[in-house]
Amino acid sequence: MRRRQPSSFTKPLLLGRFKKLEQFCVTSLLIAGLAACGSATVGGGYNATTPSNIFEPAVFDQLDSRIVVVANINLGVPSRNYLAKREPFVDARVTEYLESAGYDVRPQREFSQRWNNAVLIYGDPVDPTTGRVNQKSFIQIVQAVRDQLRQQTDIGSIVFTDIIEKDVYYEQGLNRVTRFDGVTRKPAIQGAGSGVTAEFDWSRAVSAASLRVAWFNMDLERLFSGEGGMEVTDAVDTRSGTAFVRRRDILENETHIDEGIAIAFHPIIPMKNWPGNP
Repeated sequence: MRRRQPSSFTKPLLLGRFKKLEQFCVTSLLIAGLAACGSATVGGGYNATTPSNIFEPAVFDQLDSRIVVVANINLGVPSRNYLAKREPFVDARVTEYLESAGYDVRPQREFSQRWNNAVLIYGDPVDPTTGRVNQKSFIQIVQAVRDQLRQQTDIGSIVFTDIIEKDVYYEQGLNRVTRFDGVTRKPAIQGAGSGVTAEFDWSRAVSAASLRVAWFNMDLERLFSGEGGMEVTDAVDTRSGTAFVRRRDILENETHIDEGIAIAFHPIIPMKNWPGNP
C-alpha cells in the first residue's frame, strides 16, 4: 500500500507533537539522573579508579581455619587523629562484613591485649612526636603477638585495617564529583553561609579517606591486600564560599564505609557490583 505523505496542514501538528515527545524524553532522563544521584551508591558502573587488589590464592588455600582477628593497630603509620577516632566503628563494620562472608571473627581484645603486653617488653614502635614507625621493633612485636595467638588461641589469620588519607580532585563541569579508589563522591557542604561563589576554585586538592586492608596467615605470609575509597574528608565552606574545610561528620555515613570495605576486600570476598573492569 502506498503511504500517504503528510499534508501542509498536518506537518506543523506532527512537528509540535514531536517536540513535545522530545521534551518529555529529555525531562524523563533528567528525572532519572537526579533520582540516581540521590540514591545511595553501593557499587555499580565501571569506575576507572578502582584499585587492583592483590590476592594470593596459593597462600589462601593453605589456610586451615576461617577463624580470624582484626588487629587494632595499623600495619603502616598511624592514622590522623580525626580518622583514628573512627577506627573502632570502621573495624566493627569490617567484622560484620567478614562474618557475613562466613568467617568467625574473634574479639579484637585477643590481639590488643597481647600487643599491649609486647609493647611493655619491646617498647612502643611508634614515635609519638613524629608518627614514624620503628620497623625492627614493630616486626618483633608482631611476631611475639603471633606466637602467643598460635599457642593460646585457635585464630588462623590476622587482618590489618588502615584508614589512609590522600589528595583527590573534583571533576570540572556541571557534574561536580570526585572518583577515587573505586567510589564516586559529591562535594560535602558545611556552614551557614549562602553557598558557593562563582569564584570558588574547584581545581584545588581535597582530602579523602580510604580503607587499606592487609591479611596474613599465621606464618605472616600475606594472602591478600586491597584498598577501597570511603569518603571525602573536606567540605565546601559556605561561610566563606571560597575554601574547603575539614568536615565535622567524618566517616559517619555507613553506606559509604560499607562500599569502601566491599571494594577493599574484593576479590577475596567477591563484591556483587564491583566497579572495576570485568
